Amino acid sequence: MTSSRLALLLALLLSSPCLLSAADESTDAAPPEPRAEQLSPLLDYQAQLSEPVTHQVDFRVIVTPPAGCQVLRVWLPLPPSHVGQQVSDSKLSTFPEEVQPQIGTEPVYGNTFAYFEFHRPQGAQIIRHTFTVRLWEFHWDVDPARVQVLESWPESFVPYLQPQGMTRQAEFTSLLQELAPRRTSGAADLRRVLEWVDQNVTYDHAQASLRADANHAFDLRRGHCSDYHGLCATMGRALGYPTRVTYGLNLYPKNSPSHCKLEVFLPPYGWVSYDVSETQKLTALVAKDDSLSPREREALSQVARERLHRGFRENSWLLVTRGTDYDLEPKASRPVRVVRTIYAEADGEPLPDPDPANPQQREFGWMTAHGYVSDRPFVKPFEDVAALREAIGSQ
Repeated sequence: MTSSRLALLLALLLSSPCLLSAADESTDAAPPEPRAEQLSPLLDYQAQLSEPVTHQVDFRVIVTPPAGCQVLRVWLPLPPSHVGQQVSDSKLSTFPEEVQPQIGTEPVYGNTFAYFEFHRPQGAQIIRHTFTVRLWEFHWDVDPARVQVLESWPESFVPYLQPQGMTRQAEFTSLLQELAPRRTSGAADLRRVLEWVDQNVTYDHAQASLRADANHAFDLRRGHCSDYHGLCATMGRALGYPTRVTYGLNLYPKNSPSHCKLEVFLPPYGWVSYDVSETQKLTALVAKDDSLSPREREALSQVARERLHRGFRENSWLLVTRGTDYDLEPKASRPVRVVRTIYAEADGEPLPDPDPANPQQREFGWMTAHGYVSDRPFVKPFEDVAALREAIGSQ
């Protein structure tokens, strides 16, 4: 969110604590309800775009196959271009063995992969992908009163409406009945889902599934972004709303750049992005900032949560893959749950995903190295409490 928009929202919040509930009762005429056959999950994003930043990305994966490996297979997802994300100057290379990739797109979610096959590899292999990407901030400004309710969805949405099977199904169903005893609109029901996850799940890299596993998050009430948004996606689908988990990269120095978000299809807004885990972490930072007054903490936390519910995506996060439970292209030995940064197999057996943000993990079958150069400074909206404080000071 730009500083001017944030300052205005903060000023209104500080002067009128009832503003947000009143805004949800918009009296503007809602757009005409689209016919079901007019909707498609292939619809590009329809958010308001601002604050573009161009990033030069140097992304490398170092894969270490076990001794004696006959065939090492690696699938590297290629970030797509779409509204608000324009990728160019893409170049792929390998070292020390030179392997030419095969490029393919899987048919369910449209994810594109560069596929590399190393025969009898000796030692670690490095895959390098350099490219330029121009990214914008996304603002959907979702108004629940404008979200249209559909009796049924076109067949093309079926992959986005199938919830993950739950081991504690009765308890899970009971919770959904409590949160949404009757269906209202996707935005209103989703808000209760996101609030429940925010209040009941604890961020924890040491106990994370790395698989967008709704059962992991629901049973342990712990995990990281993947588990938060995997649970949100399954809850949304169980309520009848199309959802998907989207994986991507934070384009600034981090121990682990991999990060995922939730997307929900809300007519007439189309796909809308939500980031529950980062919003939770941001409000925790606000709560610990002793330089803020209690009123400022409350206002800033409310702004962060309202930004979440209105739909927001920052200009330093690169979308790479969409969806869960699909076959790679070309096919691997088995379907994948998600692809975070790569998927790799040694003689038909998957190499385990690393979590470099987990302080307890010491062994990795593969690891990423990454460098970024941006054409101008940018705010990290989920990490920078100072930017929120500056907005208050500008009033």
